Amino acid sequence: MTKSIFIDGAAGTTGLEIADRLAGRAEFSLISLDDAKRKDMAAKREALNDADFVILCLPDDAAKEAVAMTTSAATRIIDASTAYRIDPDWAYGFAEYRTGQRERIASARLVSNPGCYPTGFLGLIAPLVAAGLLPADWPYTVNAVSGYSGGGKALIQRFEGDGADIGYRSYGLDLAHKHVPEMQMHAGLAHAPLFAPAVVRAFRGMIVEVPLPLSAMAGAGNADALRAALAAHYAGSPVVEVHSEAAPSELLMHADQAPSDRLDLYVLASPDGSQVRLLAMLDNLGKGASGAAVQNLNIMAGLDETAGLWLL
Repeated sequence: MTKSIFIDGAAGTTGLEIADRLAGRAEFSLISLDDAKRKDMAAKREALNDADFVILCLPDDAAKEAVAMTTSAATRIIDASTAYRIDPDWAYGFAEYRTGQRERIASARLVSNPGCYPTGFLGLIAPLVAAGLLPADWPYTVNAVSGYSGGGKALIQRFEGDGADIGYRSYGLDLAHKHVPEMQMHAGLAHAPLFAPAVVRAFRGMIVEVPLPLSAMAGAGNADALRAALAAHYAGSPVVEVHSEAAPSELLMHADQAPSDRLDLYVLASPDGSQVRLLAMLDNLGKGASGAAVQNLNIMAGLDETAGLWLL
């Protein structure tokens, strides 16, 4: 049976990618509002409540407003904003990061899409803390770079227009980035991680790194144990791959990075094993945004969760 979908915010980067992925799928029909009705609250309210599924690709305040307008108990919502990622009434839309999460998403009416940076961080840290191989009370550091598309239209315009000479942009310098509570809560950490994000001259793509001084971390597993635990946790996943090589020569993020919904994880150790670099590679617009929304939609609709995903 065909399910109807309304994408609120379909003109943005994430919304456009989701619409493109769903356009050729017979399982879904898209409800769309023409430009004249896009700001018509009555038309929007009708679309929100008539749809089987709503995907919100909006700023936080607008997402909260849309949720308040959706009064039909039959409408199921996926929200791509930050608004509900630490709300216990919403299922966290990262199916792989802990046991039972896929089942919770499948039965949920309300699902919050993870942030792109937290997807990399949690993909590495959450299973290892849950397994007791990393301490929950360690002050973790997260160093990450992303393509500029993650900043939306304004940052895209800046990198492609007046700021076309920008090569590297460090931000979140007030140490109050909105992703930090999400990282801390879903990893089960006692302390907020110290998060150092940056944007580079690439449209899409992301590398998230968590350095670990294992010799100073009481009770932490060694690199082989960490890698084996991650491999066991994600065994059989069509989306997440834990790489077995102990030391690839380099990891590259290209300026013209191809779209992908994969999450690639690495555990890289120093020769004496006293230090480890945990690294995650993903597409900030794929597994970090639109790909995750489509995967969650598939799970909620009882379909093959990889339908419409780019996994090459």
